[in-house]
Order: sequence, then C-alpha cells, then structure tokens
Amino acid sequence: MKILLLGKTGQVGFELHRTLSPLGPITAPGREELDLTNEEAVNNYLAQTRPELIVNAAAWTAVDAAENQQAEAQRLNAGLPKQLAEYAKANNARLVHYSSDYVYPGTGTTPWQEASPTGPLSVYGQTKLEGDEAIQQSGADHLIFRTSWVYSARGNNFMKTMLRLAESKTELNIVADQIGAPTPARLIAQVTALAINGKLQAGLYHLAPTGETSWQGFAKEIFRLAGKNTKANPIPTSDYPTPATRPLNSRMDVNKLQQALNIQLPDWQSQLALTLGEYLEN
Repeated sequence: MKILLLGKTGQVGFELHRTLSPLGPITAPGREELDLTNEEAVNNYLAQTRPELIVNAAAWTAVDAAENQQAEAQRLNAGLPKQLAEYAKANNARLVHYSSDYVYPGTGTTPWQEASPTGPLSVYGQTKLEGDEAIQQSGADHLIFRTSWVYSARGNNFMKTMLRLAESKTELNIVADQIGAPTPARLIAQVTALAINGKLQAGLYHLAPTGETSWQGFAKEIFRLAGKNTKANPIPTSDYPTPATRPLNSRMDVNKLQQALNIQLPDWQSQLALTLGEYLEN
C-alpha cells in the first residue's frame, strides 16, 4: 500500500511517520518539496505519486492567528482536505484526516458524540468543520478522527510550556473552567495504525483518552509527575482573554471508536506519564 503522509514535521505527523512504516512505503514530503498552500502543486504531486492511502496530518493549528489569517487557515483546514478527498474519490484511495473538538459549541457538560450538533466559536473551528464536511460530502472512502488538546514529547505544546515555566516560577495561574482530555500524538498514531490495519469502517470518530480534566488539572499532574513544586492556581477563562474563543466543554464520547475497533482507550493520566517520561529521557 503506497502511503502519502502530509504534515510530517508536526506533532501528529512525526508520530505517524514512525508508527505507519510497517504498513507500506511512505512518501512524506516536507514544505520544501511540496507547498500545501498551492492547489496546483498538490494536484501535480498526487498525480505523480498516486497514493493508495493519504494520511493528512497537515493543518493550520495556530488558533488565535487564524482570526486574522483566515485565508491561510481556510486553505489548509478546508481547501486541502476537500482537494485530497476529491483525489481519493476519483482514484479509489482512502483518506485519513484529523479534526478538532473546536467544531463543537463548547456548551454544557455532556460529552459530545459524533452526531452532536456542531457550532464552532472561532475561525479555526469553522475551517476545521468545513474540512470535515467537504470530506464527508465527497463520497470518498475516509476516516476522520476528532481529537482534543494534542501534545507530545516534541514540538510546541502545553506540557512543554508548563515544564519550561516551572523552571523559574513558583506559581502559575491556569484556566480551570475548560474541560477536556489531553491527547498525546503517539496515541493518535497508534490508533490510526489499528484503524487502517483493521479496515475500520469509513466515517467520523472521536479519538482521545478516557477521563477529563481542566488545563489547571493538566498542569498540576505535569508538575506532580515531573517533581516540580510549582503551584497551579485556578482562574476562569474570562481572566485569560484570547483572540479566538475557546470551548469550555471539550469532553468527547469515545465509545463509537472503542466498539468499532474492540479496544479500550487508556486514561489521560497514564498517557501523560508515558509522554512526559519520553520527554524527560531525551
């Protein structure tokens, strides 16, 4: 199976490159080889490489910057997935794509299900939703994994920011009223490999660890595991204004994926311990 992996330098892309290699030869162009913002360049690349499986880990993930750079976010989060889906449909290929908890309105306390009504609060969330819908409407064989609060042992993310700040701060004010499940990129890649190998039925699935926490709760566990004495003080979202509105409720029901693959997703705490351990070892 000829695999095309897009976004190999990102947190998820890096883990996918490691994890999917046993499934077939992987072509993973960097930015210097393929400009994903250029529609014609992407079409030409697809025509040359003729992938049977496209794994799209490329995205505009700068949530706040998307508010001012809407065209760029639109291209990577909506235009590119649509283009990839059209190729997949026309060439009998499969497309795997990653989406976000930001497509939901963030209200209430009930975990979102795949069929829950969407209602993005930001340009980032809106463009991610448009990408999902374009793939679903294309008729292509596809898997869409919606995930939340992604982090890893590499790249820029909340875990690494907290560890860096803990070197010089005795206490930090952390948002405590946004609730979700921190998801390591490694878990996303592992489940993706299972899904591809297990011929998971086409569709939309939530992919995150079990359990829930706030950003403050996440920080406290990071400090505990890393042996830091930094105190994490709870603050409301209103005390930490950002250009893009964050959803307060990012809980996602993962039962559909667990049942379809016959797996038990691990809890977020054990996944943090693994990821933090990997980072500290390096």
